[in-house]
Formats: sequence, C-alpha cells, structure tokens
Amino acid sequence: MKVLVIGSGGREHALCWAISKSPMLDKLYVAPGNGGTDSIATNTKLDVGNHDAVISFCQDKDISLVVIGPEVPLVDGLADSLWQADIKAFGPSAKAAQLEGSKGFTKDLCAKYNIPTADFGRFNNADDAKAYIRQNKTPIVVKADGLAAGKGVIIAENEAEALKAVDFMFDGAFGDAGAEVVVEEFMEGEEASYFCLANGSSVLPLATAQDHKRVGDGDTGPNTGGMGAYSPAPVMTDKLCKQTLKTIVQRTADAMVTEGTPFQGVLYAGLIITDEGPKLIEYNCRFGDPECQVLMQRLDSDVLELILATVDDKLQSITPVWRDEVSLTVVYAADGYPSTYEKGSVIKGITEASRPDFVEVFHAGTIKENGEIKANGGRVLNVTALGKNVTEAAAHAYDAITQIHWDEGFYRTDIGWRAIERE
Repeated sequence: MKVLVIGSGGREHALCWAISKSPMLDKLYVAPGNGGTDSIATNTKLDVGNHDAVISFCQDKDISLVVIGPEVPLVDGLADSLWQADIKAFGPSAKAAQLEGSKGFTKDLCAKYNIPTADFGRFNNADDAKAYIRQNKTPIVVKADGLAAGKGVIIAENEAEALKAVDFMFDGAFGDAGAEVVVEEFMEGEEASYFCLANGSSVLPLATAQDHKRVGDGDTGPNTGGMGAYSPAPVMTDKLCKQTLKTIVQRTADAMVTEGTPFQGVLYAGLIITDEGPKLIEYNCRFGDPECQVLMQRLDSDVLELILATVDDKLQSITPVWRDEVSLTVVYAADGYPSTYEKGSVIKGITEASRPDFVEVFHAGTIKENGEIKANGGRVLNVTALGKNVTEAAAHAYDAITQIHWDEGFYRTDIGWRAIERE
C-alpha cells in the first residue's frame, strides 16, 4: 500500500522510519519531511492547510492511508476532509481533536464524566481570571486554552506571577490560543505519559514515557516542546497503568462516544501521579514529540498494522509487542531555543553517530542542501538510543552525541536523571 505521512519533525521521521520497515508498504511519501526523511521516504512539498491539494495528491499517487503527525492539521479538520474523499486517515476528527485543541473542552469533559484532574476555572476575560486566582492558593497554573506549540503553560509561584501570566496571555502572547485561559490547581507529583490507540470505545494501551519539558539541566528554565524523553516510565507500575486506563482513558473514550464525537487515533494522556492516584494534566491527540521517537525504537510490532487496526476499528484483534530495552532520546537544539534562534548552520557527524542496532538519529528541524545537513528549526536532532536500563540508554545516546559536530547547538546533559537515580 502507499502511505503519506504529514509533518516535518522528529516525530514524523520516527514514524516514517518505523513505517518503512513494514512488509505491507509499497511506497512512502512525507509532506514536507526534513533533511533525514528523504533517505526512507519521498519528501513532498505540499500545503497541508489546503485540504483539496492534499486530497488531489493522494488521488494522483493512489495513496490509501494518510498518517497525520502534528496536532494543527488535526484540529484544522484534515482527517475529516480525507475521509469525505474516501481516503483513510489516522487521526481524530476536528471535533474529537478538541481534546488537545481546547484545554477548556477537556476540563469540562473531565468534570462531566468524573475523570480525575485538577480543579479549574475557564475564563474569556482577565478580570474574572484574576478574581479566581485571588480566591485560590498558589502555586497555580495558567494555561492558554488553544494550541501553543507546548509553550502555553505558566506555573506561577505566587499571586503576582499568576496575575502577570493572565495579562501576558490576554495581551496576545499566544495569539488566538490565549483568547481564553484555564486557571487550575497546581498538582504535586511526578509526571508521566500514557499512550493508547483508540477508535470509539475500543482502547488499546501502547506504552508509557517520561519527558523533560524545561530547557535547562535540573529541569530549570522555560518550558519547551520537549528536550528529551525515555520509555518506559519507571513510575508507571502495572497497577498505575491499569488505574489510568480504567479511570481516565477509557472514561474519556466512552465520554467522547456519548458526546457524539468519537475519537480515532492516538490518545496520549499527560499524567501526574499524586497521593490520590493518577490525574490528567492534559490530552494530546497524536504521538508526542520526542516521545514518539522512543516509542518507535522500542516497538517490535509492525506499526503500519497497528495504524490500520485503529482506522479499521479492529483494535480488539491486535496486541503490540515491545522490545525489553529502554529507549532514551536527547534533543539537540539550536542556540537560543525556545526563544529566537538562527537557521542555516551546517551539522556534521550524524552518520558517524548512528549505530544500526541501538542508536538512531532522528531529524527534526533540518534541511538538506547541496548534500549538507543544515539546521532549520529550534529542536533539530533527536539522538535516540537503546539500553538495558535508562542509565545505559543515556550513556549510549550521549556517547553518540560526541560524534556530532555542530557548534551552534546545545542539549541537556541530564536526560533521564530521575529514572537513573532510581536505578
């Protein structure tokens, strides 16, 4: 079969890498792809915001399945348009993608269906949000309601910071994403990610992961899209996984069916493990980035078979198989990220860093020009390694990084530190 992957990041490179190994695959396209995907797929210049153009491309190339990587085209309804054209799409409808596209939507769903999460308030003006803050204790969390590339969350340590965060959002810091805000209780505990495939009320658990959102060592500095991740998450015991499935993910899937917005695709629950058990921080309606990279490296099943089982509503007939090893990825980012950064610097040594058996370097923000790989984004490479535990996987990843020559980049030196302390 012929498959089109939508997206340009490390997540999409990892998906292409995994899909390319499927015996069911005849031809793989990626739009637009990056400097690494062209070795395993055909990079395609395509305006994914133009649904008619995507449909025409699929019809011209006889593509029977589209795998939508990022959240923006899902919230924009690309999956709806493809299905209307009789083209299978892996990913939720626009209405179902509100689970990620609107934090307020998800919080209201949690309240209605008794899904464990933080106490919260929704506001469309600064005065009401500030009044709510003054009535509640700090620290407190202020979130832009809409999509903000993983950066629309501010943890305010005191009332003054929280009030400033409200003004920051309503003054347009995140554009339309901040037209409404959610203010919620700060929850104490360790964070983890829990991934499932879902179609309606059918839910198939995949795996767990933990990521590092802060830009600096020791989990310091501003939030980013993610500076590294590892899988599985040691904190997610079998008991906690079963509890999460029962009280959070399955309730959500059932609730979406009841609400008339059934979900199909990746249901990714961002969790915090509190003294009262796991609670939902937020949902993503696609694979995480960089969590997808570690999941794809650990997956020992045919990912294309899993994707087709999801879109064809056959999840009950399939069981994913995982490698015993831990996978860990370190994000190599451009100097200045997550603020301003420059593009165009040359990166060398990527091939030397790769080890086919246990190290993969997934490209994220790269472009290939005249045979050279150049930086073309904020998060640029994902150096991803297997090991018998987190300590060994981290050692392999950081050893591989020493083979890469890029003076204009930086990375955290402590990815996996919490799990390594446990070991």
